[in-house]
Amino acid sequence: MIKRRTILGSTLAAPMLLAGGRGAFAQGSGPIRVATAGPMTGQYAAFGGQMRAGAEQAVTDLNAAGGVLGRQLALEVGDDACDPRQAVSVANQLASRQVALVAGHFCSGSSIPASKVYGEEGVLQISPASTNPAFTDSGDWNTFRVCGRDDQQGLVAGRYIAQNMRDRRIAILHDNTAYGRGLAEETKKSLNAAGVTEALYSAYTPGERDYSAIVSRLQQANIGVVYVGGYHTESGLILRQAKEVGMNITLIGGDALVTNEFWQITGAAGEGTLMTFSSDPRKRATAAQVVQRFRARNIDPEGYVLYTYAAMQIWAAAAARAGGTDPRRIASLLKSGGPWASVLGDINFDQKGDVTVPDYVFYVWRNGTYAEM
Repeated sequence: MIKRRTILGSTLAAPMLLAGGRGAFAQGSGPIRVATAGPMTGQYAAFGGQMRAGAEQAVTDLNAAGGVLGRQLALEVGDDACDPRQAVSVANQLASRQVALVAGHFCSGSSIPASKVYGEEGVLQISPASTNPAFTDSGDWNTFRVCGRDDQQGLVAGRYIAQNMRDRRIAILHDNTAYGRGLAEETKKSLNAAGVTEALYSAYTPGERDYSAIVSRLQQANIGVVYVGGYHTESGLILRQAKEVGMNITLIGGDALVTNEFWQITGAAGEGTLMTFSSDPRKRATAAQVVQRFRARNIDPEGYVLYTYAAMQIWAAAAARAGGTDPRRIASLLKSGGPWASVLGDINFDQKGDVTVPDYVFYVWRNGTYAEM
């Protein structure tokens, strides 16, 4: 059974900071605290749910196998609601709880400021989902991710649009978040480098329900292809409202569309939507047994479920090899001691903490489900 405590970022008391960040070095016979943090509430809670499911199963499986260093793991869950200020509060609280690892956060806009707290407090961070290059480009010792980067994802998206849709008028939209704007800019850069210039580049305000103003601009510009750097909620609403006024557009997005909630928003209007994401980890031989355990619990390990599981799994292997939970020693091992076996397959990290072989591919939504093209 998982020992778990949920930290609700909106109700945090004043955080208790650890002098010198010694929490991650704590030794003893009690459980080792690990955490996942992301949007457990709010409009992006579907992704927080994915992360929580992955972390819970990883802790269950590791504990059943004897734990880490002979000690059981206890899972903490932090809710940042994809809000940067709340993420900092959650990070401080998790540091005060002396966690050895944070498998999080989800939104890049949360991961980046939270990583500064973790770095100062001696906490290792492995994000399953934050793709903005700045997360690892800053050179902090403690930041890793098991997903790819926006400059890799945007390169794939821009090239595809240029090769297959250059005869249609193209719009690039973003939500001004670290993730959304970064992905849109990288896609624009790739598209322009291929000799194609978009007809419209614009931002929209996330969290709204009525996007008729942006839809009107798309209609007036005779747009046929809309690339959205943003999350599934707004992307789905923009697409549905565009189809309602008779527009025949193709929506293209990034990995934030990898949730069944997208189709719940769009309905049939989502048919033919394209998105980039890594090749489906649910189909990999390295994940087969774990996928079966998820499905036995009626959980579809879609999206970032297995990425969060892998973050926990890789940290546990590195801690075992290090013979302790010293975060800097584990960080050094992660960068030099690979490959690390995981449900995602073997993973190596470069000196920034990025995976060395990202594998972005295109998916298409058909009849309420998505599959690789």
